[in-house]
Amino acid sequence: MAVVRYTSNNRLKLLQNGDGFFPELIRAIDDAVSEIYLETYIFFPDEVGRRIIDALKRAVSRKVDVHVIIDWLGTGPGICRLLAAEFDESGIQYHVFNSWFKRGFVRLHRKLCVVDQRIAFVGGINILNDLRYDYNRKRMLVSPRQDFAVRIEGSLATVIYQEAIRLWTQTGKLSLKERLGRYRLLYLEKRIKNARTVLAGFIVRDNFRNRRTIQKVYLKAMGTAYEQILLVTPYFAPGKRFRNALASAASRGVEVILLIGSGEFWVQDSVAQSFYPKLLKDGVKVYEYRKTQLHGKVAVIDSKWATVGSSNCDGLSLFLNHEANIVVKDEIFARELKQRIEHAISEAVPVCLDSFMNRPWYKRLWYDTAFLIYTLVMRIITWGDYN
Repeated sequence: MAVVRYTSNNRLKLLQNGDGFFPELIRAIDDAVSEIYLETYIFFPDEVGRRIIDALKRAVSRKVDVHVIIDWLGTGPGICRLLAAEFDESGIQYHVFNSWFKRGFVRLHRKLCVVDQRIAFVGGINILNDLRYDYNRKRMLVSPRQDFAVRIEGSLATVIYQEAIRLWTQTGKLSLKERLGRYRLLYLEKRIKNARTVLAGFIVRDNFRNRRTIQKVYLKAMGTAYEQILLVTPYFAPGKRFRNALASAASRGVEVILLIGSGEFWVQDSVAQSFYPKLLKDGVKVYEYRKTQLHGKVAVIDSKWATVGSSNCDGLSLFLNHEANIVVKDEIFARELKQRIEHAISEAVPVCLDSFMNRPWYKRLWYDTAFLIYTLVMRIITWGDYN
């Protein structure tokens, strides 16, 4: 999957935060008649997770085949054991991805769901309360975590379904019943009637055919930008080619705005800050989001091209983990996402070159040291791919 394969006849709905996402997800699960595939990095059985589990159980009671893949590290070994026992008892089929690092350091970081091949969800939202820290689930946030997902209805849902089947097959055995079940809905009507449809594509990153697909799509989009790039990422630590693409766009007169999460991980913040001097000198505008946890991984270019997904702009997402994004060529969708991004930017803190360079020398030295350590670690665990 070296390039985006766009399909038409899609209806998309942008969903922001859990308040927008979870009701839509539960409604789709409750309407399922054949099969459900759900993948998530974190599945935490709090008040939100319980609602999802209950919906999945209701689906099983209707004889719907339910398949869930959870990441062992993201969800946590203890929670995985609890969920496994409950899933076994209720008839939910499940796989735990890469327990005890048996497949190396790779993680299942993508968040997607496909229902009856007709409806799909792709984004960055894990299964847990928006007000709960995802890395310390006993603590609560002061404001809901900022994140996005997309509800997809149409031909692209079938593409996402095929990818979900592929990973389910890779992570466990596929029964004859499941193999036959794949084709159950292929001949049902999938056209969307009385709806404005858009052009959209689905891209993944894995360690097989799609090792650099998401980065390539970003590089191509940034390389052809002529007006504006809005890039949102919780963690910013891409390779040199990605950073150079941002600088090159700014040098062409493109307005490049980078919104980065701040305050979550001290070392991660330091790595991102090591890039600030060059980015700012090259004309990139940098903002730090400190109001709450920034978890959205989205971008809009020239108010025409947009992406929403699970991939951060860092070494783990671009060079190691399993990730999934949707890419959209549609002005209405792009402008809606742009408005949401601009609102977040209005709540963020701009980074100024002069004030940054006036920070104590030992802090700036630590930023560079953190970058060197991060680069060394990334090159080791990605077998030299991080560049």
